[in-house]
Amino acid sequence: MNSALFLPLALLLDRLLGEPPRWHPLVGFGRLVKAMERLAYPAQSDAEPIWRMRLRGAVAIALLILPLTLLAWALAEQALLSIVAPIILLYLAVGAQSLGQHAKRVQQALADGDLQLARERVGWIVSRDTSELDEAGVARATIESVLENGSDAIFAALFWFLVLGAPGAVLYRLSNTLDAMWGYKNERYLHFGWAAARFDDVLNYVPARLTALTYLLLGNAADGWRCWRTQAPTWYSPNAGPVMAAGAGALGVSLGGGARYHGQWKERPPLGCGPAPTQADIGRAVRLVQRGMWLWAALSLTTAILIGATHA
Repeated sequence: MNSALFLPLALLLDRLLGEPPRWHPLVGFGRLVKAMERLAYPAQSDAEPIWRMRLRGAVAIALLILPLTLLAWALAEQALLSIVAPIILLYLAVGAQSLGQHAKRVQQALADGDLQLARERVGWIVSRDTSELDEAGVARATIESVLENGSDAIFAALFWFLVLGAPGAVLYRLSNTLDAMWGYKNERYLHFGWAAARFDDVLNYVPARLTALTYLLLGNAADGWRCWRTQAPTWYSPNAGPVMAAGAGALGVSLGGGARYHGQWKERPPLGCGPAPTQADIGRAVRLVQRGMWLWAALSLTTAILIGATHA
């Protein structure tokens, strides 16, 4: 019940303050991850068996996540911090305002006709090569990032906060950060990062589908559902597929398709339906995520009130 009450307050704090400009804990955690990688990654990785590489990665994850999750639990259990700590920890885990701001900077550059600046700005939030994207390509990349990060950076953190409180939000956010740093299917991380990728997949399974449902409820539900049902199974990520297919269908735009990553062309299945996106659709995607976020806040608060009334 407390988590349901604290969730809207944390989102309001994010709305008012945005992301901390300096000393964000996740930046410090990223440095800690790099230090752990230097300790855990073998000097002669070619000679390391697959099972041992995976074990190294799994142990490294446990050493990184468990102490900080237990610290979050201890802070939330302190009488003097039992209200403040969960709200601040969820605020630090969400980053909704930052996501919207990054996307709107890209939109503004496109609206001003500055394609080069738009390419640079979208490069800050996507991993694909952006130097040759046209306006539709920039808009497509931005919207895909907004929809997917809406699930990863907002709704999944909210879900685990509601389920497990502050420790759940911290556990999820650290896991997601590890996946972003180690979850690549390249030569270096294919086995060492295997546990990070799988753990993140497990934690995101239910939240991703609730996010997709949220997009349907607040957009074109019929097209969103059709795209989710037919296109999500073709996507290479079991959790991003439902989120992006449902979101694209709900917005009535076409996403997906080929893209260049680190100099290599990657063919991706199509997502959504309708015309290619424009800069105006970036704003629509941001609003879709924001409305979904406040819908969760309203449902959370309503649930807390009803539970409180039945126990009064």
